[in-house]
Amino acid sequence: MFREILHDTFAPLDHLTPAGAADASQASAERILTERARELGAEIRFSTKLQSFEQDENGVRAVLSDATGTRAVHADYLVAADGHRSPIREQLGIGTHGRGALGHSIHWLVRADLSAVVDDRQVMYYLQNPKLSGGTGVLASTDHPDQFVVGVGHDPEREDLADFTEERSLEQIRLVTGVPGLDVEILMTDTTVASMRVADQFSSGRVHLVGDAAHTMPPQGGMGGNTALMDGFYLAWKLAAVLRGEAGPGLLDSHDAERRPVGELIAENQYRNAIVRNRPDLAREGDAQPIEDPAVLLFGYRHNGAVVREPGDEGELLEDATRPTGRPGSRAPHVRLSTPDGDLSTIDLFGRSFVLLTGSGAWARAADEVAATLEVRLKPQLIGGEVTGAWTGPYGVDADGAVLIRPDRFIAWRSQGPGTAADLEKALRAVLDR
Repeated sequence: MFREILHDTFAPLDHLTPAGAADASQASAERILTERARELGAEIRFSTKLQSFEQDENGVRAVLSDATGTRAVHADYLVAADGHRSPIREQLGIGTHGRGALGHSIHWLVRADLSAVVDDRQVMYYLQNPKLSGGTGVLASTDHPDQFVVGVGHDPEREDLADFTEERSLEQIRLVTGVPGLDVEILMTDTTVASMRVADQFSSGRVHLVGDAAHTMPPQGGMGGNTALMDGFYLAWKLAAVLRGEAGPGLLDSHDAERRPVGELIAENQYRNAIVRNRPDLAREGDAQPIEDPAVLLFGYRHNGAVVREPGDEGELLEDATRPTGRPGSRAPHVRLSTPDGDLSTIDLFGRSFVLLTGSGAWARAADEVAATLEVRLKPQLIGGEVTGAWTGPYGVDADGAVLIRPDRFIAWRSQGPGTAADLEKALRAVLDR
């Protein structure tokens, strides 16, 4: 039985974001990120291992080794992006919780002509077939039109990789593709385990967990890599603010408060996806259905840490992004704006500093005053005059109100009407732990 999950079209998201959707493999994404990191001045070292580290109130001392030997590195902070086994997490004594292992599988990267099966589409198929090892299988395309990932289930207590001889592997691959006698070249073979585990805490002193070190999840839903990348994105501006002296170290406490609930939410949702798509035998009465709506799962989660929460806000984790509230902790809504140079989105205004979005000249002047007082990167963005658009409704303010947007495009604070520079300064001090 085939069930097609991905195909050559995406759900329209232009009402939520100015950016289009696209498939990108980890290999492609890593090349792009590496190149951009170097452009920004990062030093990237491959074939390097973290041998040990220790931290105190002044920083982190790490010992690194490579082909040339070992050396010590002193840093203010350490980001643990060292995978699901995470020796750093283990050394810190941070436990994990969650659903545990869902199933084990054998995966092959193969080269084959499957044009008769998938044409030129980007696809992922989940299969259930008693002839397959473990009764389940998966077929997914890659960046290369003649290369595919093929996987089947297996029981590690009964068999291991050595039990999958070339003859048996080819048999299973041909069963998955549905093409008897398919000419196949096996490029790589590996074993994987699908599990749902979340670290009990994402920060310990000067060490902060991101990616698989913080959470692992079944692949069904395709959010594992996205969530890992966003962990780093949301942590980066906080580290930068602290290192520049714009924020106090307490700002970094919000990493756990904000990213752990989101990580648990997405990991649990992918576990439910796996049950529906691959393991219906594990379904339990009363299990909630997975969230499929991207307006809720991808754009509707909230961050309840480095924000100024409003009266009556109980810190709900989710909201419907198609009906934005503009509450602090919510993602800044996408609103089309008109300029002399053409249309743009409110989202295009954010990302490099704090931004005070307002239609009031008084608020714009207050932003300049507070930026100078606190020596913080804060830019006023006046909507009116050359830049116009119906932005106040989605952001939940009046025409003379203002909304403070964090560098990660989340709302930190707002004044629904007029206010003073003192109000803005108080809010920014609260967010930045000043």
